[in-house]
This record gives sequence, C-alpha cells and structure tokens, in this order.
Amino acid sequence: MSNRYITSHFPLISILIFSLTFALYTQSFILTQLVELGVYEGMREFFSESGIKLTLLFLLMLFFFMVFSALKLIADTTVELSMLFFSRDEEGIELNKIRIGSTIFMAFSIASVALTHDILYLIAIFVAACFIYFIYFVYRVSDSLSVLGLIGLIFFHVIFWSTFLIAVTYALVKLYNSFIASLPI
Repeated sequence: MSNRYITSHFPLISILIFSLTFALYTQSFILTQLVELGVYEGMREFFSESGIKLTLLFLLMLFFFMVFSALKLIADTTVELSMLFFSRDEEGIELNKIRIGSTIFMAFSIASVALTHDILYLIAIFVAACFIYFIYFVYRVSDSLSVLGLIGLIFFHVIFWSTFLIAVTYALVKLYNSFIASLPI
C-alpha cells in the first residue's frame, strides 16, 4: 500500500525539531549571559528557575519556528517559480517527485538533537541539509529540463539565496552599527 501523503508531516516535524535544537542552544547561551551580567538572580526573585527556563525555551522555539517556517515558505515559492520558468512540466508531476526529499530534512533535524551544544555544528548541519536537498531536487527534476533550463534553474536558486543572505547580513550589520553608534561611550 502506497500513500503519497504518508510523509506530508515531515516538514512540520523537521521545523519543530530544528526549532527545538536552536532554541536549546540559544537558551543556554542567554542564561549564561544573564548569570554573567548578574541579572539572573534578580529574575529568580519573581520567577522560579524552571519557569524562567521554560518561558525562555517557549519564546525561543516560537521565534525559530517562525524563522524556519518563513524560510520553508520562501524555498517552496522559489522552487515553484524556478519550475515555472525553466521546466517543461506543466502538470506538476515533478513537484510530486521532490516531496519525498523532506526525509532529508527530517533525518538531519534528528541528527541535530545531538549537536545542541555548539551553534557552529547546528548551522553546519542545517546548511548541509539544505545543500543535499538542493542536489536531490536538481537530480529529480533534471528529466524535465533542457541543459539551458538546468543551468538557469541552478543559477536562479544560487542568485536568489545569495542575494537573500547578503541582504539579511547587510541589514543586521547596519542595525548593529546603529546600535553601537548610539551607545554613550
């Protein structure tokens, strides 16, 4: 018995697990900083230690869930746009072929649970999952693409994601610089 919807929940579970692992690392980092700044003891006067940790974990998990969900929405849109521009498939058959690729993210998200102690490992495993999924995606849809279409599809994704990352990095650097400039030093 085969059902094409059997893996439909994998993207949600992957997002939840990645959100949890990034939130756990960030929670430990924030708690360490609060202790070093001497703020944590004051917070314990109003909340219990477990209450602070659970509230912080919930808020961080919600934040990372929104980030990863937005990234998935953007990724799905760019995949479908690239298929519109470069594929000869007009019926969406190729999109059904790549849906099983969500198992890649599922496997890497499960592996990320063991790596919550280091942010570089978490970022590396997320980037590796994205890269392997992209290779899988290109391999699966290459049947419906001409050589020029395949080159166009690859460049479309590389240029889009590069531009996206540069824009986000630029915005963060501008925000950081304006924050540092506003400090009374």
